[in-house]
Amino acid sequence: EVQLQAFGGGLVQPGGSLRLSCTFSGLTSSHYHITWFRQAPGKEREGVSTVNRRDGSTRYANSVKGRFTISRDNAKSTVYLQMSDLKPEDTAVYYCATRANRLVMSALLDAAQYPYWGQGTQVTVSS
Repeated sequence: EVQLQAFGGGLVQPGGSLRLSCTFSGLTSSHYHITWFRQAPGKEREGVSTVNRRDGSTRYANSVKGRFTISRDNAKSTVYLQMSDLKPEDTAVYYCATRANRLVMSALLDAAQYPYWGQGTQVTVSS
């Protein structure tokens, strides 16, 4: 059974940093991508960043490029999202997700492509 768990959220001031973790189990070699999404109140779920578990390649949403860094530690079955220079608009519930089989690059941050989700962790950026 595929399971993911996201944690590490919290309250941080604008300009601050936070690191989220996503631990996973039950994945097979066909589960290439671990992707972070976020959803703010009243908004659609947005793809934030993804990492390929095999080759470590990454992709970011334009809104977080240069501020967020995704990484993976396969030995620990964990994917991290290091978030820096946080802004109030980064406030959201953050989720990690995965799927079996590869996706074309243009679909990597599309929430509809992911059937397996962890529970969310709240990130609040406020002074």
